[in-house]
Amino acid sequence: MRLVLVAIFLILYTIFTIPMALVLWIIGKFDERKKEVVAQVCVKGGFKAILFLSGVRLTVKGKENIVRDGAALYAYNHRGFFDILVGYTTAPMPTAFISKKEIEKVPMISWWMKQMNCLFLDRENIKEGMKTILQGIELLKNGTSIYIAPEGTRNKGEELLEFHEASFKLADKAKCPIIPVAINNTDEVFEKHLPWIHSAHVTIEYCEPIYMEDMERAEKKHVGEKVRGIIGEKVKANR
Repeated sequence: MRLVLVAIFLILYTIFTIPMALVLWIIGKFDERKKEVVAQVCVKGGFKAILFLSGVRLTVKGKENIVRDGAALYAYNHRGFFDILVGYTTAPMPTAFISKKEIEKVPMISWWMKQMNCLFLDRENIKEGMKTILQGIELLKNGTSIYIAPEGTRNKGEELLEFHEASFKLADKAKCPIIPVAINNTDEVFEKHLPWIHSAHVTIEYCEPIYMEDMERAEKKHVGEKVRGIIGEKVKANR
């Protein structure tokens, strides 16, 4: 039943996307930043509706750690598709996600992501990957926060996968804080019950900011390990 309700909503949202494409195009002609924020408001509303229809009970911890007066790099553990939904419904505006290249092929989703300046990372192509990282640095410098999964892929086990240290060059070069984000139970909504959607209690916790400019050079090289440790402890505490 939940899957049917979500499917109906997505059909209606696709219809809604058609006139919004024109509206956002017009807004973008005058103010690109406003277009980005309006797109995120639309997506945030849609995601909240999907969470409700899916029976997700969401608990948000550490709201005081969300950066409101500038950009930050939000590094989260990747459990499932619903990570993006709980991330966007709780993240500040404007915020962009860095996603894998394959998502760019998904019609409606990729279109909305592009309106919000989301980036698509090709991990197989070093040159293209570096170009994406540079674009991310510019977004951060210009005030758009970024959500990234340093594990690089969905984690199906109990322990977090190794974090890619290169992910944190974004924060280092943009001189912005890193906010570790611990997510619990999103895979209970969808991935563990494919193709069905199940109700679940999901927890997302924003941890205290980490400032790389306060670190020694040697410590910077292992910042991913530090962030992984923080998230891992919070994930265990919130189970």
